[in-house]
Parts: sequence; C-alpha cells; structure tokens
Amino acid sequence: MRTFRLVIACPDRVGIVAKVSSFLATYNGWITEASHHSDNQSGWFFMRHEIRADSLPFDLEGFRQAFAPIAREFEMEWRVTDSSQRKRVVLMASRESHCLADLLHRWHSGELDCDIPCVIANHDTLRSMVEWHGIPYHHVPVDPQDKAAAFAEVERLVLEQQADAIVLARYMQILPPALCERFAQRVINIHHSFLPSFVGAKPYHQASLRGVKLIGATCHYVTDELDAGPIIEQDVVRVSHRDSIEDMVRLGKDVEKMVLSRGLRYHLEDRVLVHDNKTVVFD
Repeated sequence: MRTFRLVIACPDRVGIVAKVSSFLATYNGWITEASHHSDNQSGWFFMRHEIRADSLPFDLEGFRQAFAPIAREFEMEWRVTDSSQRKRVVLMASRESHCLADLLHRWHSGELDCDIPCVIANHDTLRSMVEWHGIPYHHVPVDPQDKAAAFAEVERLVLEQQADAIVLARYMQILPPALCERFAQRVINIHHSFLPSFVGAKPYHQASLRGVKLIGATCHYVTDELDAGPIIEQDVVRVSHRDSIEDMVRLGKDVEKMVLSRGLRYHLEDRVLVHDNKTVVFD
C-alpha cells in the first residue's frame, strides 16, 4: 500500500498533534500508523505519521504546499516522503563479506525496499558475489599514502548514482570530514562494538583484553568524529572467559548483520529522527 510518511521535529508545545490531525482530517487523510515522542530533557517533540496516499486529494508536492503554513507556525523541522519512491543506496565494502552478503540477500529477497545502483570497494575480493546479483562493482583502491584521489572517485560515483544513502558494510576506511559533512545523516556505518565502548580498530581484541561478558554491534550515522555519530540501532550477545577472540569475531558477525540490516531498514522507512547527536527511532 502506497503511503506518505510525514516526519516532524519541533519545540514541544500544546496543540501539535491536534493541529496535524485536524489538517489530515480536513483532507480525508487516512492514518495507518502514528508515533509520537516528547523529550523532556531537550524540550522537543517528535512525530511520524503514515497516511494512505490514495485517501488524499493531492500529490506529494501538493501535500508540502498545503502543510507548509502549519510547519511555519510550529517551527517544525519536517519532511514528507512517498513510500513508492524507492531510495537509492550505494553499498561500500572491503574484504569482509558477511554484512555485504546479508544486505544483498535481503535486497534480492525483497526485504529491503530500495535500489542498489552499485557497490564500491577498496579491494576486488567481492566482485563475483556482487555481480552475480546484477549490480555494478567499482573497485576503488585506497593508497595509504594519498587517500584523496580514492575518496574523490568515491564522491564522484555517489553523486553520479544520485544516492540517497551510503552504507559502509565493513568498509574499514575512515571517510574524510568533507565527505561526512556533504552526506550528513545519509552515511550509515556498522561498528563491531557496543559503542561508545571500544572505538576504532580491533574492538573484539579490546573486549577480550577487558574480559567483557557482552559484546555487540552499533549501527550509526557517520560524522567526522570517529565512531561517535548518532546511534540508530544496537544489539549484544553474551560471551564468557571461555570464548577466544576468534569465537567473539564469529559471534559478533551475526550481531553485526542483524543490527546493520535493521538500522538500514529504519532509515529507508523514514523512522529515524536526529536531534543533536541523538536519535529517536520509531521502530
């Protein structure tokens, strides 16, 4: 069923829900899902509604024009999207295949409602798997001594493909600040740790040395601060002193796949609202 997704964040005050509901009722809008959250700490209000597109008398642009006066009145940060317009997602990978393979499988089976115009990788290792799915594979090697050329090519490809989102499926390279800024809240990363613990490289080794009893994974938006962007989704698995680093890596890979796919799905369905460095996720 085709829906319009109305997502709102604004300073909290009386009458927001009533005003939006009245607007939709005026145009016979059929709400199929409604989510609200009032953050007492920040004083902000968050809302997400799904409305049957066939119940409204206008298209997406008409909706924007009709709703704009209410948005101005309540100082809203808002967007409305059409569920029939599939987002274009560029995947980026390195040598590790588990996250990429999982996303490709979910896309192939129809679980992820998006288009994947290409995969960009800094190694050629995963080409055959990607091309089996009929997706173009771009090998863009990264010279450790001069990474600028590689990231310039990455940026060119992303812009060429008109990507709505970029997913770092264990890409294992740090994006330059300019790229993070240009695609803010559109670059999704999976970190194989329960952030903010064990940032950076080899988090399973760090966890093993610390003797933790839980390891996890974190899906987050990328910022120019390493592994510190707004968190979209997390999960954990229990470990013990009996588990080696290799055991932790094996167990962690399963968690990484689940967390990344859930985080990406929330993003594709416009369920993630970012305020400062926190998220509200209407899952």
